[in-house]
Amino acid sequence: MEIKLDKVHFSYNAHQPVLRRINMILDQPGLTCIIGPNGVGKSTLIKCIDKLLKPTEGEVTLDGRSIKNYTLGELSKIMGFVPASSSDNFSMTVVDTVLMGRHPFQKIGSEKEDMHIVYETLKALNITHLAMRNYDELSAGQHQKVALARGLAQQPAVLLLDEPTANLDVRHQVKVIELLHKLAHEKGMIIIMVSHDLNIAVKYADKIIVMSTPGVIYKVGLPNDVITEETIRYVYGMNCQIIEVEGRPHIILGSAISDEEMVMLHKDEDFIQD
Repeated sequence: MEIKLDKVHFSYNAHQPVLRRINMILDQPGLTCIIGPNGVGKSTLIKCIDKLLKPTEGEVTLDGRSIKNYTLGELSKIMGFVPASSSDNFSMTVVDTVLMGRHPFQKIGSEKEDMHIVYETLKALNITHLAMRNYDELSAGQHQKVALARGLAQQPAVLLLDEPTANLDVRHQVKVIELLHKLAHEKGMIIIMVSHDLNIAVKYADKIIVMSTPGVIYKVGLPNDVITEETIRYVYGMNCQIIEVEGRPHIILGSAISDEEMVMLHKDEDFIQD
């Protein structure tokens, strides 16, 4: 599976672009993390990939075919999306909620297989005990796990996740990311997730996409190549120290730079990717 973005531009109005001519190719199974400060277009980027938003300019293609030419039914068999948080308030059991992820594949006689996949997914996320609980009775962290289970039950080739560890404590954040990394490699999936936890992203990601204002990709590559003190200072406005832990960079944050320094760092940033 190849995901290609060719000069993708998106804006809600003509004067405030959210994405600026993004060029990117993802064609290898693995876990890719998109990082960057608030408001740089991370969530918008994955929504353009999933056809939830239509690029103002440019094109997204899957294996050379424009995303515009996929029906929703076709796309749902290939790609899944899990939002950062759900405003849904289902009066349904967890099992039935996760079973919704099997909808693109359901047919007469598939009930047993679909239910098997649902329970295997619940088991993988360690929430089998919630199976018969109503979704609207759960905590925010449990909601997040159930939403992730619904996406995983879909068994897509590409899974897009907008802050999948939001509302989870540190232990469960790590367990979820470890599972995603494992599934990406065992199942040959392309998993793309937005993350605000830099060190967890850097520890488990196969590839890092660093976004900066105004809606551009600053760097793409292996964690050891893109995570530098210069990158953290430029993108986040933070001084830091980078040390190596288990062969991966680990960020120790220091002081925030001043607003004046941030302005100087970004004074020439009015550029567009070629």
